[in-house]
Formats: sequence, C-alpha cells, structure tokens
Amino acid sequence: MDVSESVLSAARAVLDLVEREWQPLSPLELEQRLDQSVEEILEADLIAKLKTQSPPAIYVQIPQSQANVLPRMLQTTTSSPPEEETPGPREPQGPVDSAAVQHIADLLQNSKSRARMAGRARLSLSHTVLLSLTLLSERVSYRSVSRRFHLEKGNIHRIFFSFCERINLLEETLIRWPLGREAVETLFPLFSLEKEQEVEQQGVPRVLGVLGHTRIPIRLPIGKHDVESAVSEVKRMKKEVHPDSWLNLQLVCDYKGRFLHCRISKGSVLDRGSALREKLKQHPELMPSGSCLVARAGYPLTAQILTPYSGSHGPKEELFNKTLEEHFHILDQAVANLRARFQRLGYLDIGNYDRARAVVLTACVLHNVFLDMGQVVQGKVEKEETITREGEVEEEGVHRRDSISDLLFKRVDSGST
Repeated sequence: MDVSESVLSAARAVLDLVEREWQPLSPLELEQRLDQSVEEILEADLIAKLKTQSPPAIYVQIPQSQANVLPRMLQTTTSSPPEEETPGPREPQGPVDSAAVQHIADLLQNSKSRARMAGRARLSLSHTVLLSLTLLSERVSYRSVSRRFHLEKGNIHRIFFSFCERINLLEETLIRWPLGREAVETLFPLFSLEKEQEVEQQGVPRVLGVLGHTRIPIRLPIGKHDVESAVSEVKRMKKEVHPDSWLNLQLVCDYKGRFLHCRISKGSVLDRGSALREKLKQHPELMPSGSCLVARAGYPLTAQILTPYSGSHGPKEELFNKTLEEHFHILDQAVANLRARFQRLGYLDIGNYDRARAVVLTACVLHNVFLDMGQVVQGKVEKEETITREGEVEEEGVHRRDSISDLLFKRVDSGST
C-alpha cells in the first residue's frame, strides 16, 4: 500500500510538470496562434514601411485583408500598448460578480506594469480575470475550468499564475500601512463605556490594528527523490504533519477587517511578530502617538504591541484580557471572510512554495479590493490553535500593560458604583 501511494505521488508530480511545461495545442489555440503570428509579421512590415516615408505625409497601400491591422499598429506607435482585448471564449455563468471583474481588470490595465499576460490563448483581460477569480473563489479542478473556458489545462496554469504575479505587484498599493492623518482616522478605541466616549484621554491608548495569523494548507513538494526515498517520505508523513505542509499567513487588520500588513512564510519558519516588532522600533513614526497594536498570547509584548496576561491572574488582569479578546474577533472574522470568498485557500494543491505564496498573496490583495468595493462575504469563524504561553516580553511593554489594566479597572469599578 505504501509503495502504491508513493507511485501515485510520483506520477502526480510528473503530471504537474508535464501540464506546466507542455500541452498539445487545440485546433482553436493553433488557429489563434497562427493568426497572431501573421498579424505580427504584417505589423512589422507596415511599421518598416512607415519609417522609410518622410513625415508628415505618409501613404501606405494596404490590402483589404490587412485593413484591420493598421489602426492597432498606429495606436502602438503613439502610445503604450493596452492589454489585449481580443475575443475570448464565451463567458460562463458563475458566482463571480461582473462588476468586480471589470474593476480588477481596470486596476491591472492602469497598473505601471505593461507585461503581457502569459498563456498561449489570447484571452481578453476581462476573461483572464474571470478565469482566475473562478479558480480562486471555487474549489474546482483545472479540468472543470478547462471545459468551462474551452482551454487546455496547461494553458490555464500559465494564465492563472501570470495573473497572480500581476496582482502581487499591487501589494504595496492595496496592502499598506496607514500614515499621518490616515493612520489617525484608522484608530479605534481599546475600551469604551456607553456613557464614556473619551476614555483614551485618560491614558488608555487607541488601537491601530489587530495582529494575528492563520495557516493555509498546501501540498508538500515531493522533490527530486528516488522511489525508495519517496516511500520513506510517505511513511513519515503518516506519522507526523510536516511543518512545510502549510503556509503561515501573518496579518494586521483594522477595525473594518482591511489588511494593513501581510507576511507569508513557510510553516517551518516561526515568526510571531518579531520582524514587525523590529520594524516598529526602527520606524516609530508608523505608530501614531497614543496608539498600539493588540495580539494574542505568543506574540511579543512591547510598548507598541499589547498581549493578554498569561497564567493565573486576578479580576484586573481578567478584565484586560476580556477587552483584548473582543478585538481578536475582528481579525478572526476577517480571516473567515477571506477563506469564504477564496475557497481555494481551504487547501492549495500546489507543491511549489513560490507559486503557493503568490496565490495566497493574491487572495489577500483582492480581499482589500472587494472590501473597498463594499462586497463583503461573511464567513464562519473557525477556532485557531490556542497558545497559552507568553511570547517575548519587554520591560516597557509590561509597564504599559499594567498601567492600562489599572486604568480600565478603575473606570469599570467607578462606573459600577
């Protein structure tokens, strides 16, 4: 049984390689490719003729069969070439919103990158977006999408990952840390009472965002092993979960659930906010005066990042932990919405880390895009792993947490009396 499983795993790896590197052209794709080659030859010939003519008068004899080529050729000589909008396959019916398709297509059209989308079938930009959103939003196979869009599976691989690469280039624009006035407008209260709306003036900070993480399961890469090593790998995987069989997705979101920070790493790379902590230390201007981030236990306790008390504690510490727990639900709901909209994140059947990371980052960027459009999908919150041990502790963080918990306890105690 173990040998058969290893053979199946090896066969699947070979099949993936074949699908990515070679697929026979269908008659439709072959015809499209031949047409494209002919058009490129004609355009090159026409451009060469135009260059030999003295401006401003240009007279070129164009055969009737080539009449549709000249307008597009002239457009390319006067401005940067737009995304290809040649006719694609019939648009299938599905859950992807047409307004979202158009909006994302406009974002790509207006982006600085003018690299052509990969893929041998000359899909229009809107159909490329539709195909990619279908793969992200539904847990469907490449075979099913191949039938729906009338494209070869290998070509769908190229189109989809090219789309992800282009969306990844928009990360700095769409997943960004707020600064200045925008950061101040992003702040929300750490604690509030119905009759007390200005508690932060008493020394209680306001929250810029909630820090946390989730895991995205991926297919463990087989690697270049022989059959014997593959068998041992399968046996070992049965006994324990390999740490690189998932991606760690670290996020900071605001009170609306919008991602302000995104860090993706292999499962074996443990980073409980240490890189973010160092960044905030080196750039204190990232945190407005009197603000903080909140995070669950396991993250570093600093002056900028507040975490709950661990171990046994009294009513004051209990109140502080309960206050922070209300904020953790914001991130939990944002992650649930991310998974609900992009169901492929339930399990990425991708054995290549870079490609898996590109898909996850694409989903995070598009999460903000849909949120900006007002399109929210409510997902069911799933309980993540619970960490009871406290992370790294800084003295300044301990002092600030104690001061805040004292203020909160006094406000509640005075309010109850």
